[in-house]
Amino acid sequence: MKALLFTCMLVPWLVAASSRRSDQDSQLIPGSLPDRELNGYFNDHLKSRRARSVVSVADEPDDTAIEAEGDASDLPTCLLCVCLTGSVYCEEVSPDMTAVPTLPKETAYLYARFNKIKKISTKDFVDIVTLKRIDLSGNMISEIEDGAFAKLTLLEELSLAENRLVKLPMLPSKLISFNANYNLLKTKGVKANAFKKMAKLINLYLADNQLEAVPYIPDNVRILHLQNNNITEVNVNTFCRGNDTYYLRPSLSEVRMDGNPVVLSKYPDSFVCMKVLPVGRYR
Repeated sequence: MKALLFTCMLVPWLVAASSRRSDQDSQLIPGSLPDRELNGYFNDHLKSRRARSVVSVADEPDDTAIEAEGDASDLPTCLLCVCLTGSVYCEEVSPDMTAVPTLPKETAYLYARFNKIKKISTKDFVDIVTLKRIDLSGNMISEIEDGAFAKLTLLEELSLAENRLVKLPMLPSKLISFNANYNLLKTKGVKANAFKKMAKLINLYLADNQLEAVPYIPDNVRILHLQNNNITEVNVNTFCRGNDTYYLRPSLSEVRMDGNPVVLSKYPDSFVCMKVLPVGRYR
C-alpha cells in the first residue's frame, strides 16, 4: 500500500520536473521558440525606439539653425571660444563673430583668426592692458579707429594680415612684430612716422598691398617684406642716409621687393649701407 502511494506521488513530480527542464532548455537553445520570440521582441522594441527617435528629432526645434542665424556677440566669449589662462582662442567661430569679443581682464594672447570682424574701435581693448599678442588675420577689417591700441603698452606682436585695410592706425611703440600682408594699403594710408618710433621692431610684413613707396624703416628691423606692391623707385634715403656715408644697417638681413615694378639695378647707391641686397627685379 505504501509503495503504491509513493509511486502515485513520484510519477507526477517527475513529469512536472521534466516539463520544467524542457522549458528551460528550449529557452537556452538558439532558434527555439522562446528564443525567437525574445529576439522578435527586441527587434520590435528597437524598431519602435528608432521610430520614436526619428519623430522626436523631427518634432524638436533645430537649435543649430537658430544659432546660425544669431550673432556671436549674444553669447559669452568663453562659451564661443577656448579660454585658457591668459589666452583666448576664437578661430572660425560659429555663429559669425563680427566684432572683437569681450575679453577676460587677464588676457595676454588673443587669437581671433578667420572670422568676420569688420571694425576695431577704441573700446575693444581699452581695459585689456595685459595684451602681448593679437592675431586678427583672415577677417574683414576695413577700419581701425585711431587710439584702438593706444593703451596696449605691453603689446609686442600684432597681425592684421588678410583683411581689407586701406590705412594703418597709430601703432604701439613696443611692437616687435607687425604683419599687414594681404590688405589694400596704399602709401597715402601709411603715415610717414608710422614705424619711426618703434625702437624694438624686428619683423615688418607689408607684402601684397598697393604701396607705391617704401615707408620709413627703423634701424632695428631685421626682416622686411614688401613684395607684390606697386613700388616704382627707391633712393639713397630709402634704406641708407644720403648725407652719412658711414651709416650702416647690419641688422637688416632680409629684404623682399620682388613683384614690384621697380628695377633695383638702377639705384646701386641705395643699398651701400646694407649687408645684403634686396630680393627683387634687377633687369
